[in-house]
Amino acid sequence: MLKNNGKCNKLIAMKKNRLFVAAALFLFFCPVSFFAQGITTASAYFKIVSDYYATIKDYEADFDIKADKQDMSGKVSYKKNNLLRMDFTTPAEQVICFNGDMLTIYLPDAAAVLQQSVKEEGNAATLATAAGLALMSRYYSVAYEIGQAPVPLEEGSSEKVVKLVLNRRNTSEAFRFIKLAINAETKLIRRVEAVTTRGESFVFNFTDYKLNQDLTEQRFIYDPPSSANNYNNFLFSE
Repeated sequence: MLKNNGKCNKLIAMKKNRLFVAAALFLFFCPVSFFAQGITTASAYFKIVSDYYATIKDYEADFDIKADKQDMSGKVSYKKNNLLRMDFTTPAEQVICFNGDMLTIYLPDAAAVLQQSVKEEGNAATLATAAGLALMSRYYSVAYEIGQAPVPLEEGSSEKVVKLVLNRRNTSEAFRFIKLAINAETKLIRRVEAVTTRGESFVFNFTDYKLNQDLTEQRFIYDPPSSANNYNNFLFSE
């Protein structure tokens, strides 16, 4: 009985992580093409942000995430093209790593390694499409949430951001709406809030960016513990 309960807990953890992973993939792998679409009255600002993101070769930043009543935090590393690593401090030792071919997630609490090959799809943006997220700039209308003028990130904050809101064009999209807060001085994404059709909210905050450090591809090689159980093709398995 205990063995069966353990297996059920791992399966639950896998399913709960699918949408979070999809949200993260969309966030990190689609920003440039996303801003480049230039639709609605926010098109000029999109172009500025797009041009700036195109100059960034790599970056690292601290993050905190609120998802499904769970708080997570850690450091993210990103490198063109399509290399991503998220090292979590909360939950401790959790890792999400994408090396351009294989997405690997280590869940220490479940002693599980989730892996998804994306060689056939070709890139991470296509992986998001296969997961039902596609390139959202094609299916969402984009506008300033409040106006073009920078506003405080939140009440009492001295940090000024430009706030954008994206609303889905049809009911087939995974997220009902997405809100972006972009630092008015740096033009870097400061906060993303994505709300699913079920009302689930994912809030990503990013601070302490370090740009163009010449990160090596070695940074994106991750060997999970050999003692963990492996689950392949987890994004599409039932």
